[in-house]
Amino acid sequence: MIKPTVQHLLPAFAAVLALLAVMPADANCIDEDSVETRGDTTPAPRGDAASARASLQSMVQEALRRSNALGASRLLAEAAAIDVDETRATRWPQLSVGGSLVTTRTEVGGIEESRGKQGRATVTLSMPIFDGGRISDLTDWRKNLAEAARLGQVNAQEQVALQTVSLAIERARYHQQAQVYQQYARKMSCLVEALQTIVRADRGRTSELVQAQKNQKQAEVSYAQTMSTVRQVETRLRRFVGEQLPATTSVPTLLLSVPSLPDVLAQAESAPDIAQLAAQAEASKAFAESVKAQRWPQVSAVVSSSEVRGVGNSGQWSAGINVNLPIFNAPVGHAIDSSQKRAEAARLQRADALDSKRFRMTEVHDQALSAFDRARRVVDVLRDSDRVRNFTLQQWQQLGRRSLFDVMASEGDHYNLRVAYVNALYDGQQSNVLLWSLGQGVLAQLN
Repeated sequence: MIKPTVQHLLPAFAAVLALLAVMPADANCIDEDSVETRGDTTPAPRGDAASARASLQSMVQEALRRSNALGASRLLAEAAAIDVDETRATRWPQLSVGGSLVTTRTEVGGIEESRGKQGRATVTLSMPIFDGGRISDLTDWRKNLAEAARLGQVNAQEQVALQTVSLAIERARYHQQAQVYQQYARKMSCLVEALQTIVRADRGRTSELVQAQKNQKQAEVSYAQTMSTVRQVETRLRRFVGEQLPATTSVPTLLLSVPSLPDVLAQAESAPDIAQLAAQAEASKAFAESVKAQRWPQVSAVVSSSEVRGVGNSGQWSAGINVNLPIFNAPVGHAIDSSQKRAEAARLQRADALDSKRFRMTEVHDQALSAFDRARRVVDVLRDSDRVRNFTLQQWQQLGRRSLFDVMASEGDHYNLRVAYVNALYDGQQSNVLLWSLGQGVLAQLN
C-alpha cells in the first residue's frame, strides 16, 4: 500500500517530468546575462565607453545647434558687447552739422528794413575732457553686463546639455527596465507552457495555470507601460536633438564615479551661474560709481562755427572750454543711495546663491553615494534571490515541497529587485550629471 506522502509526491513527480520535457526546448526560459549574474555594478554594455561618450557628445552638440533659446542668449551677449563699444565711444569728439532755410522779415519802428530768404549752417565739435570718471565707470558697468550676458549664454548651454544628457540617461534607464520585464514575461510564458502540458494530464492543477497566466499578463502590462514611458522620453529628447535618435547605448563609465565632496565644493565659485551673479554685482557697483560721479565738475572742449547766407549775411565761430559745476541737485543724492543699495543687494544675492549651491552640492553628492551604495546592496540581495528562486524551483519540481505560488513569488521578487537595481544605478548617474551641472558644467566633463 502506498503511503499518503508518496501519493502526494506522485503528481509533483509527473509535473516535474512534464516541465523538464518542455523547458529545455524553449530558449526563452533561460535568463539573459545581466549585471546581477555577472556580479558587477555597471550596466550591460552594448558598446564601449568611448562610443557611448561620443554618442552623448553628438546629441549635446546637436541640441546646442538646434536650440532657439541658446540662439537668443547668444544674440543678447553680442548686443551687450556692442553696448560696451557704444559707451566707450563717448570719449571721442562729437561732430554735428545743422542747417536751416527760412523766410525772414525785419522791421524797426514800423519801417521794414529787410525781407527775404535766409540759409543758416552750423558746425559744432565737442569733446569731454574731465567728467569725474563717469565715462570710465559707465564703461565698466557695460563691460560687466556684457560678461554677465556671456555667462548667461554659457549657463543656457549648460542647461540644454543637462536636459539632453538627463533625457538620454532616462531613455537608457527605461530600456533596461523594459528588458527586465520582457525577460520576466518570457519566464512566465515558459511556466505557462509547461503548466499547460501538466494540466492536460492533471486537471487539478488548473488554478496554478491561471495564476501563472495572470503573472505573465502582469509582466506584459509592466513591459507595455515601460515602453510607453520610453516613447514619452524619446519624444522629449527629439525636441532637443531632432527626429533621428541614436541607438540606446551604455552610459560612459565616468558617470559611475562620484567625485569627492571637497573637489565638488571647490568648483562652486567657478560655476557659470555664480560667475554671472558676480559679474552682475560688479556691474551694479560700477553703475553706482558712475552715478556718484555726477557730483563732479563736467569739463568739455567746444568748437562751433555758423554761417548765414541770404538776407543779412554773417559768419561766426567760437572755441573754448565749457565747465558745468553742479551746486545743488537733490535727485542725485537719492540716485546715489539707491544705486549703492542695489549694488549691495546684488553682492548679497551672489553670496546667497553660492551658499545655496554648496548645500545643494552636498545634498546631491550624498544622493549619488546613496544611490550607488543602494545598487551594490541590491546586487548582494539579488545573488541571494537568484539562489532562492533556483532552490524554490528545484523543490517544486523534484520534491513537491513548494507550490507553484512559491515559485512565482520568488520569480516576481527577483525581477522586482532587478528593476530596483536599474533604478538605483541610474539614480546615481542622474545625480552625477546634476553634480556636473552644479560645478564646472556638463560640457566640460563630456569634453
